[in-house]
Amino acid sequence: MRKFQKGFFVGAATAAHQVEGNNIYSDCWAQEQLKYSIFQEPSLDAVDHYNRYQEDIEYMADAGLNAYRFSIEWARIEPEQGKFVEIEIEHYRNVIRCCREKGLEPFVTLHHFSSPLWVIQKGGWESEDVIQYFAEYVEYVMKKLGNEIKYVCTINEANMGLQIASIMERQKRQEKANASRRKEEGQQVQLGMDSEKMEENERLGAEENERVFYTATPQTFCSSRTEQGDFIVMKAHQKAVHIIKELYPETKTGLTLSLHDIQPQPGGEERAKAEWEKEFTHYLPYIEQDNFLGVQNYSRSRIGADGIVPAPEHAELTQMNYEYYPEALEHVIRAVSKQFHGDLYVTENGIATADDTRRIAFIEKATDGVASCIADDIPVKGYFYWSLLDNFEWHRGYTMTFGLIQVDRKNGMKRQVKPSLAYLGQLCPDK
Repeated sequence: MRKFQKGFFVGAATAAHQVEGNNIYSDCWAQEQLKYSIFQEPSLDAVDHYNRYQEDIEYMADAGLNAYRFSIEWARIEPEQGKFVEIEIEHYRNVIRCCREKGLEPFVTLHHFSSPLWVIQKGGWESEDVIQYFAEYVEYVMKKLGNEIKYVCTINEANMGLQIASIMERQKRQEKANASRRKEEGQQVQLGMDSEKMEENERLGAEENERVFYTATPQTFCSSRTEQGDFIVMKAHQKAVHIIKELYPETKTGLTLSLHDIQPQPGGEERAKAEWEKEFTHYLPYIEQDNFLGVQNYSRSRIGADGIVPAPEHAELTQMNYEYYPEALEHVIRAVSKQFHGDLYVTENGIATADDTRRIAFIEKATDGVASCIADDIPVKGYFYWSLLDNFEWHRGYTMTFGLIQVDRKNGMKRQVKPSLAYLGQLCPDK
């Protein structure tokens, strides 16, 4: 059952905003409270991991895992510019020490999507000022905690903004095509069309943003990103790495990227090549000196002559409407390893499903692929399943169940360990 050799990390991952609860000084919290919010529901207490981290870490240890990837919440550490909160640093010190006491290596992410509200009010992730803001936060955290951390991800899914930009562009093209079709079919004069309400909500939402973020179009980390914004994120990463290495040269550093298994279909070869360039290749100059790259993959993306091709007919879909395709992870690792020559960690891979037998099957197939890569001397050093807990899945709220542990939010946050956690633990090398 044990697929991996001693020294390989098998763990689970979380993100602070999604699990801790009451992240009240963050941009995401602010967005959730808006009347015209894009979030289905607010995070509120999330799954109370902030207070229950010891219990959750014990579940991992009891299952046999040997690592835990979690994030430190910038908005807790620096809720106001230049005001650092010592008690929050001590909280994360306790989390790190709890991991070590239970035999889990803490794999720390410094930024996982959410930012302090004040950062967004000052221009957000399209402003060059964010490079220095982030650097000051990183320096503070590392001076306080750096002697207890061996592995640091600076930024989670640094390419997310460009991926969102691509999605928005596709949606605009689709909306334009649909509008043209409605016009041809004589539908444009129907009274009370949804598009009218959408436009009104967009206007009112912009006014709301002005009041909260001081701009109609706040540039959060998960906003549609420009090429200049993409460059700013890379410079923020590089500066963070420089700070970390100056303070603790032996600390292993890197970032993570959201990567699809891009498969060209007939006529889509050039589009697929361009997609991989945007998603991965153009980042190489900024990360080639990093110790590792975090690979995050959930499915494949088939590219035809006109762009993304839908999943095959009758394909199994997850709750997120991704194609169930665990083979994608191996394909992505092999593609990345051709051009990035540092260590690789699978920092996220998982499935949203109510059927835990399908989760176990997904983990089995995905980790078979990881083992195959290692057998071919590709330096994959760890696998972190997403996610440890059923949690707050951003815009979709609590409807997506990725977790190895179920949380009953209506019954005192009671935990129920799923069989998939024990299965994952059986893959872990002996400690």
